[in-house]
Amino acid sequence: MTNDHDRHPGAPEPSPPVADLRRAPHPLRGRTALVTGASRRGGIGYAVARRLAAYGADVYLHHHVPHDARQPWGADPGGPEAVAAGVREAALPGAVVAHGPADLADPEAPAALLGTAAEALGGRVDILVANHALSGSDGTLDTIDAAMLDAHWATDTRSVILLAQAYARHRTAEQPGGRIVMLTSGQDQGGGMPGEVAYGLAKGALASATRTLATTFAPLGVTVNTVNPGPVDTGYAVGELREWVARRFPGGAWGAPDDPARLIAWLATDEAGWVTGQVIHSEGGFQH
Repeated sequence: MTNDHDRHPGAPEPSPPVADLRRAPHPLRGRTALVTGASRRGGIGYAVARRLAAYGADVYLHHHVPHDARQPWGADPGGPEAVAAGVREAALPGAVVAHGPADLADPEAPAALLGTAAEALGGRVDILVANHALSGSDGTLDTIDAAMLDAHWATDTRSVILLAQAYARHRTAEQPGGRIVMLTSGQDQGGGMPGEVAYGLAKGALASATRTLATTFAPLGVTVNTVNPGPVDTGYAVGELREWVARRFPGGAWGAPDDPARLIAWLATDEAGWVTGQVIHSEGGFQH
């Protein structure tokens, strides 16, 4: 072994290690993932789960069908099994694709869900994508009340932090490929979200917590990032709202669920191992 003092004067510097620049066809083979809010084939969670499965991961899908059933767009007509079947179509042969329900507004539910997912995935969860959120039950500053604020805090913020806590308790520093990806919204962009005060506050809290969580998880080798997917066509917008939003994209069209899914899946790979503590806006040039 030599050091700098042993090197002959004028000798060339040693060459740095040569990186393998070829991409693995299935960069998440051998990894496991929990994706929350993956209950509709038209949603972002479903698109993320399919991407992770196509990259080689075993995937557990969380769903809360009663929430979707209360919304104007309704629950997936095929139910959770149809959603899981679509993810299996994208997965590698023999991959695990499991699913189960949880009302994450219940303070006991996040830890229970993480434990159930880990058991289904062979004892561990490597990748946590917190995609779930409460829709509706919101309003302007004049119309919101304590119940609205509490409901959004419980589902959109508290449950995500409790999921991260449960994830940390299942991880060790020796396990590679630890990833947490949270989803925020456009509350910090342009004019904010004055019509959805409770939702905007709750999602803003996740964006604010990103760097704190990244620092907390760094000793475990886990990266933590947050993605703002921008306006994505998941079936919720119709009529004038749909047309107004479309006009504010340079290409005149909404984002598709697979647009943020590609970014989130990349953040789950080893290629993104040097990216942590970031809030990434993936909005396709949307003009606020």
